Amino acid sequence: MNILSLFVLIPVLTLCGLLLCKGDNIRQIRTIVATGASLLLVLAVGLVIAFLNERAGGNNADMLFTANAVWYEPLNIHYSVGVDGISVLMLLLSAIIVFTGTFASWKMPFQQKEYFIWFYLLSVGVFGFFISLDLFTMFMFYEVALIPMYLLIGVWGSGKKEYAAMKLTLMLMGGSALLLVGILGIYFHSAGAGSPLTMNITEIAKSSVMPVELQRWFFPLTFIGFGVLGALFPFHTWSPDGHASAPTAVSMLHAGVLMKLGGYGCFRVAIFLMPEAARELSWIFIILTGVSVVYGAYSAIVQTDLKYINAYSSVSHCGLVLFAILMLNQTAMTGAVLQMLSHGLMTALFFALIGMIYGRTHTRDIREMGGLMKVIPFLGACYVIAGLASLGLPGLSGFVAEMSVFVGAFQETDTFHRIFTIIACTSIVITAVYILRVVGKLLYGGIVNEHHLELTDAVWYERFSVIVLIVAIAGIGLAPLWLSNVIQDSLVPVLNQLNF
Repeated sequence: MNILSLFVLIPVLTLCGLLLCKGDNIRQIRTIVATGASLLLVLAVGLVIAFLNERAGGNNADMLFTANAVWYEPLNIHYSVGVDGISVLMLLLSAIIVFTGTFASWKMPFQQKEYFIWFYLLSVGVFGFFISLDLFTMFMFYEVALIPMYLLIGVWGSGKKEYAAMKLTLMLMGGSALLLVGILGIYFHSAGAGSPLTMNITEIAKSSVMPVELQRWFFPLTFIGFGVLGALFPFHTWSPDGHASAPTAVSMLHAGVLMKLGGYGCFRVAIFLMPEAARELSWIFIILTGVSVVYGAYSAIVQTDLKYINAYSSVSHCGLVLFAILMLNQTAMTGAVLQMLSHGLMTALFFALIGMIYGRTHTRDIREMGGLMKVIPFLGACYVIAGLASLGLPGLSGFVAEMSVFVGAFQETDTFHRIFTIIACTSIVITAVYILRVVGKLLYGGIVNEHHLELTDAVWYERFSVIVLIVAIAGIGLAPLWLSNVIQDSLVPVLNQLNF
């Protein structure tokens, strides 16, 4: 069996195992999900090693570990999979978040079996999306990843969970409708002279037959369709409510991985397949993403709920991903992928810690907390590390990613690009303000609530999940060169398309 198909098969087998066990057998449920998550992580690490060995051995194919099988011959739809360096890193990120999210959900208070069934169905969609080379297959896995979010938030969430779940679902389905039109437009203009219509991304890119007049119509539909999931302004409003109401691990997977489907899709489909329109229309979306970056950061300053602070921070950081992609040069695009990795790990760590703190204090309002470093020093220290990564401290992943983004963006010498780069750079200062404000109010000073003196620090499975995330964040910050090389090699086909 193709190694990439295992990324879909393992979550499916985990689902089957959950369906066969009894709902009250908590030990068996935990054994199944821990085994599934561990196998995915081992597989992802093994794939990275195998990919690097292939490249070191001189295999310079655009996509590696490919497999292809006819799915629906009348429309030339195939189960077609393959990965480049960017896909491999996204799979590794997804495996880390699923692994740590599983342990963050170790003591889900009710209906644990059903919760993990939907959690792993979402994982099937995420992994399938990143390995797909066929537009139909990619879109199918995209929908599989979105649908479980409604139940995961609506049933196991908190606060205005029904409202948040419905708002998220409707807005993302609206984006999917635009995306479907864009994909069909690409499909019906994919055939070269004497060639059949195809959904294969690499074949469409090589043919480059879509007229620029049509690209001008389908590029915005595709970019906005994916951009809704990437928190593109003004379609971002589902994100803060969804994050605030979701259970801890769902917030981790949602912000850490699911939002990356938006940036990855914009890059892999909109930019790669419609390069002429990308060059002509990028300025429109640079304005929108620039607003996302600054607006998200400013909005985080005025929040008092820990989850809303991190949710608006995610709007800002994911806006930075799309902003960098639209610069259409190697340095900025490398920064965009590093930012996806950095933000995925960093925001998963934030949401994990917020869930652990909330589980002890029963509040997310920073005005009702203070001095927690005295009573839960491990969780407090980890929150400081997450905050330092978010504001871009050298030695952690945020610094490498943001420096690559801004250096790449400033390479564009025209006035328009440089003005918006400077505007986006202001988010660094704003981020430092709200991160230091929260850290100071939450962890230092006097104890606000006397009941907080009785709090206990993190237990083993909580420590395990956050340490894995911190090691990954520090690993990117301290040794970014191999990541950068892998990403840059994978950008060559895209840059060749853009230079047409």
